[in-house]
Amino acid sequence: MREFDHLPRTLRLWLAEAALPWSPRSVRRLWSKALKQSGGCEARALARLSEIEAKRLTHDAPRVWGARFPQV
Repeated sequence: MREFDHLPRTLRLWLAEAALPWSPRSVRRLWSKALKQSGGCEARALARLSEIEAKRLTHDAPRVWGARFPQV
C-alpha cells in the first residue's frame, strides 16, 4: 500500500477507475514513460495509459471470456 500512496495523485485517481488491477510498480513505469513521451502533459500521459489498458483488455478478453466475446 505504501507504493500506491507514493504515486502521484493524478495517477492514483486514474487507477481508481482502471479496469485492470495494475501494480503500483508497473503503472509507475508506464506513467513515467508516457509522461516523458507527452512532454510532461499529464492529460496526454493518462490518455496513453488508457490506450495501453484498452489494448491489454482486447488482447486478454478472448482468453478470459472465450473467443466469441463480446458477442456472447
